[in-house]
Amino acid sequence: MASTEFGRAVRHFRDRANPEAAGLPTGGHRRAAGLRREELALLAGVSVDYVTRLEQGRATHPSGQVVEALARALRLSAPEREQLFHAAGLLPPGRGTVPTYITPSVQRVLDRLTETPVAVSDATWTLLVANPMYTALVGELHGKERNAVWRNFIGPGSPFRYPPHEHEELEIHQVAELRAAARRYPADRRLRRLIDELSAGSDRFARLWESGGTGREAVTQKTIDHPTVGTMTLDCDLLKVASSDLRILIYTAEPGTPDAERLALLGVIGTQAIAG
Repeated sequence: MASTEFGRAVRHFRDRANPEAAGLPTGGHRRAAGLRREELALLAGVSVDYVTRLEQGRATHPSGQVVEALARALRLSAPEREQLFHAAGLLPPGRGTVPTYITPSVQRVLDRLTETPVAVSDATWTLLVANPMYTALVGELHGKERNAVWRNFIGPGSPFRYPPHEHEELEIHQVAELRAAARRYPADRRLRRLIDELSAGSDRFARLWESGGTGREAVTQKTIDHPTVGTMTLDCDLLKVASSDLRILIYTAEPGTPDAERLALLGVIGTQAIAG
């Protein structure tokens, strides 16, 4: 079946992509230099069948979220990302909407910190991309669970635990961050839907939204009861990328401590489990 313009663009960028740059093993026989469909599907968080149907033109109306995920997985430049959106018949997210583009410089941070749990979220606290160590630490997050505010107010809660007073301050800060994001990005429908859902589903969120409090910047230490390596208390540093309004979360442990030993052990057995 003939492919569409979007399908041809995905295939072109997939054939051109560097598996090693995407963090994939390059050993063994590869018939092509680029990414396999299975690899692109894994990196983008979609099914292999869907990638196949997109490339063959049997799926012709990908959502903006899917296009963004494919662009991120293919490590497209800003102009190439716009090209992919236009090929899908969509306008690239622009002014007034929350940025979700992972810049090459942020991607290089992820590439270099392979032994440290690192995650990148947007201005709404929605997880955009995480390295294997972060996934080994907190597990796979899907759908609405990728948004930390939704998890804390409506969903199963954070995988981390901290004293009640710190958790309360964090909630106040998260609501304040969403309020500020809504002012910066008034045209973002996804953000508005998130706020409406949180307001309807959580009385506490609704009260905090109306209160106008600011809370603390972030919790600097977090404890997690990991099912494989045991309990760890880790330092959490939040770096903000001003040019793209992204947040980089980095988790480390003081060298020579039991926490550092457990984190190192997780780097061996946890990432192997994910790869398997």
